[in-house]
Amino acid sequence: MFGHLSFDENVTFIAHMEDSRQTILADMSTLPGYTGARISGCWALRTDGGGSGEDSLDRLLPAVSTSRRKSSTLGKTEPPLLRTGTRTIYTAGRPPWYNEHGAQFKEAFVIGLCGGSASGKTTVANKIIEALDVPWVVLLSMDSFYKVLSPEEQALAAHNDYNFDHPGAFDFELLVTTLQKLKQGKSVKIPVYDFTTHGRQKNWKNVYGASVIIFEGILSFADKELLQLMDMKIFVDTDSDIRLVRRLRRDITERGRDIEGVIKQYNKFVKPAFEQYIEPTMRLADIVVPRGGGNMVAIDLIVQHVHSQLDEREISVRALLATAHQSQPLPQTLSVLESTPQVRGLHTIIRNKDTSRDEFIFYSKRLMRLLIEHALSFLPSKACFIQTPQGQEYEGRRFRGKGITGVSVLRAGETMEPALRAVCKDVRIGKILIQTNLDSGEPELHYLRLPRDISEDHVILMDSTVSTGAAAMMAVRVLLDHDVQEDKVFLVSLLMAELGVHTVAYAFPRVKIVTTAVDKSLDDLLHVIPGIGDFGDRYFGTDGSSSWSDEEQQEPHSCSSEV
Repeated sequence: MFGHLSFDENVTFIAHMEDSRQTILADMSTLPGYTGARISGCWALRTDGGGSGEDSLDRLLPAVSTSRRKSSTLGKTEPPLLRTGTRTIYTAGRPPWYNEHGAQFKEAFVIGLCGGSASGKTTVANKIIEALDVPWVVLLSMDSFYKVLSPEEQALAAHNDYNFDHPGAFDFELLVTTLQKLKQGKSVKIPVYDFTTHGRQKNWKNVYGASVIIFEGILSFADKELLQLMDMKIFVDTDSDIRLVRRLRRDITERGRDIEGVIKQYNKFVKPAFEQYIEPTMRLADIVVPRGGGNMVAIDLIVQHVHSQLDEREISVRALLATAHQSQPLPQTLSVLESTPQVRGLHTIIRNKDTSRDEFIFYSKRLMRLLIEHALSFLPSKACFIQTPQGQEYEGRRFRGKGITGVSVLRAGETMEPALRAVCKDVRIGKILIQTNLDSGEPELHYLRLPRDISEDHVILMDSTVSTGAAAMMAVRVLLDHDVQEDKVFLVSLLMAELGVHTVAYAFPRVKIVTTAVDKSLDDLLHVIPGIGDFGDRYFGTDGSSSWSDEEQQEPHSCSSEV
């Protein structure tokens, strides 16, 4: 309706919406409350008054206090979060996304959201994320992939004469590549588009570790390659008048636009583009959601389907590892520190259950220093010639690589960082927090912080002990997802079980494994035998029930992998 009014008439209509509010509500009060969602061609109705959502028509007018019952399926439990000030740590981690071979077992579940401008796509996406109650969800907006405008195009945009709703305004090549990598579990960089300057900001956002990807945009169904990447396609169908009011509110308050310019752009570009490019793609949708975020029936059905898909993709990696690789010779990629009397003496002290904590820490640090020095001897080097103070030429060796990065598997792997810093000047350090789920027994990724451009470095991956190799395997997989080359990863551990060695070597045959000793077996609780006990508990002085150190509690949680 708005598209056929002049500028003054539009403004007058919006101004009189408040005066019409009581009449509208009075007329609606005589009707039974229901919400409809066209699900694959069918209509599902509800009668619990669930249509008054955050972006429904009622929200465009002053709020009216009404009671609303929520669907039982969307009843939320306590979120799996640990909050300290401005920092958030997820206590429900990401389960394995790969099989026992180290290869990706499951791709992320991609939900495509399409709809006209200001139809409520982002609101629907946020409602889905809230109802899913899963920490590893990424919301990817098509707005981030607008093309960088030339000076001529920027001049047109300044006068509201550039068509941002045309397919040519988007960088589909970059968008498809980014979504493909994200679906495959890789780390990606997302451009940040500045609607004020109509260009991309210098610092792109890094995203990694999605189990569910929600991709929303006005033309998300316009490209065949994008459609092939989607596991579920949702079209948000909202009345054109409501979309215009929302667009006015958003562009004026959030993007610094004036009302006349917004109306001009809507009539010249937005409305025709919707009719030509967006509305016809509704037939491609699996689900059509009328009224956007207020349609809780549709959101409920979507969430149920996503949960069922995630359940089907679960895999038990640790159970498979516990029975694999029995009676096989140790791999050639394994290097064990020579068992000299000194090394045997250090092992005697730290394995002894009666060793005091102070002595345990002191002699562990000595052994760590020897281990790190041994691991560095496997780094690639090249011949070089230098001049001595006596003016003589000396043929030596230099490190042949761009850089060295240390990555510790929290919490016990962090104890090895001082030894690495002592022998590698200005080494960069990253951290990965992996903990075992007490219910499933599977390792779960809770947090990671990796230096920028780690893909070009040789990485020293540090963990104090390795039993089944499940956590080490996950840590290596994380590095590979960040494009670190497999033959540039060095897994360094004070003590390993044979099973853990075989697990890592079988899944990643080019990873170098370095340790001070390999023990033969595991007990029923998957502890290394004869072993060293719980290294983290003995080092930090915590009991067996504690799984966090003070340092870990200070770390923020993020899907971002950069500092």
